[in-house]
Amino acid sequence: MTTLEIILLILVVLGLAAGFALGYFIRVKTHEKSLSKANQEAEKIIADAYAEADKIKKDNILEAKREISELKSEAEQDIKERKSVVVELENKLNQREDTLDRRSSNLDRREEMLNTKENKIDEKKAELEQQNNKVEALLKAQEQKLIEIAGLNREDARKIIMDTVRESMKIEIASYIKEEEERARLEVKSKAKNILALAIQKYAGETAGEVTVTTVSLPSEEIKGRIIGREGRNIRAIESLTGVDLIIDDTPEAVVLSGFDPVRREIAKRSLDILVSDGRIHPARIEEVVERCRGDVEMVIREMGEDAVFKTGIGKIHPDLVRLIGRLHFRTSYGQNVLKHSIETAMIAGKLATEIGENEVLARRAGLLHDIGKSVDHEIEGSHVEIGVELATKYHEPKEVIDAIASHHEDVAPKSIIAVLVAAADALSSARPGARSDSLENYTKRLENLEAISNSIKGVQSSFAIQAGREVRVIVNPEEVDDLSTITIARQIKEEIENKLSYPGTIKVTVIREVRSVDVAK
Repeated sequence: MTTLEIILLILVVLGLAAGFALGYFIRVKTHEKSLSKANQEAEKIIADAYAEADKIKKDNILEAKREISELKSEAEQDIKERKSVVVELENKLNQREDTLDRRSSNLDRREEMLNTKENKIDEKKAELEQQNNKVEALLKAQEQKLIEIAGLNREDARKIIMDTVRESMKIEIASYIKEEEERARLEVKSKAKNILALAIQKYAGETAGEVTVTTVSLPSEEIKGRIIGREGRNIRAIESLTGVDLIIDDTPEAVVLSGFDPVRREIAKRSLDILVSDGRIHPARIEEVVERCRGDVEMVIREMGEDAVFKTGIGKIHPDLVRLIGRLHFRTSYGQNVLKHSIETAMIAGKLATEIGENEVLARRAGLLHDIGKSVDHEIEGSHVEIGVELATKYHEPKEVIDAIASHHEDVAPKSIIAVLVAAADALSSARPGARSDSLENYTKRLENLEAISNSIKGVQSSFAIQAGREVRVIVNPEEVDDLSTITIARQIKEEIENKLSYPGTIKVTVIREVRSVDVAK
């Protein structure tokens, strides 16, 4: 190998070594650069992770705060409800304490009355013993005189004396019994009046009279044509959906609603008010509005029933009965709202029960349900009394409540004190001034019919309807009618009135027979 070739080989080796060195250097630099880039990306990822962690942490803190707030609200609401329950329990306890205090005072008064009666009995006993001693002394004296004068033996004289004393004592005993009965009758009337006055005074509720509205006012006469619609389609839609007849006549700016169901009339009235105020009247809109109003009225019925149960405090009651109670809000009797009348009857009956020591809550329950049959009496055959008894029996009401419903119009005799109290409270609520109204024409006609029925009976001389038609006084001819016949005439008039007249409450029949002897001194 020549020198030149060796040099070239050395140069080649050196070139390769330099190339390897340069490649290694470039590779190291490239690796360091990529490593630095990777470190930067790792730091960026770590920073993003920290930022995301902070965000998640903040979100979790906010969520925790929201949950804490909700739990706090729920806890406060629970505390509020528990407080209301505690307040209600305290009120009930206070009412029970008041009731116990009143019963205690009543027992004290009764004990005083019993002590007074015992003292009077002791006094009477002493008087009777004194009279007995006097009678015995008198008997001995009369016996001795009779033996001396008449020459009678002891047995004959004793018999005569005993017969004489027996006759005299019979008259005295009869007189004493009559006086005591009259005194007891007066005391009972006085106490009854005091109890009724006290019960009415304690319940000073509003007068429950109101007028049933069956007309819808219109802004103009043109609305009538829109209510009728093309070929009468609108009015037919309203009548078919509500079950109420619309009477559109010459009455200015008014439409009359006619229907036997008061709830249907209320739905129709509300629907027509909305349609008139809205102005859009067509079958589809009518169906939508009627359905909405039906739901609104149903909600009002439920709320009215629950409010009545809450006001009277009668405790748990079947939900169906609550709804039937609410329906009474749309029912009137001689202008008196039946629901308000039922609440008033319940409160008065409760006060009366408290005064005489009976179950106040049971009396209120019977008073609230006494007219429950009127809520559906236009849907079911029978009187509201019969329907009410069936409903109370169906929903397992206490026997006192059923008895009160059955007897509050004296259809049957009451079997419990609660029934008597409810009948009295019902009469008080109906007879309050302004509670019930009647047209002048019907009122005058009823008075005329009362007098005509009374005058048609043989032996009646004249008759007079008084106390707003609640009593009729009949004067009979004393030459044709004796004292016993007056009882028969009173019963005949009573039966004629029941068969021929329709009237609220009761009518008292009083027959008077008077004999006058007149002479003139000259």
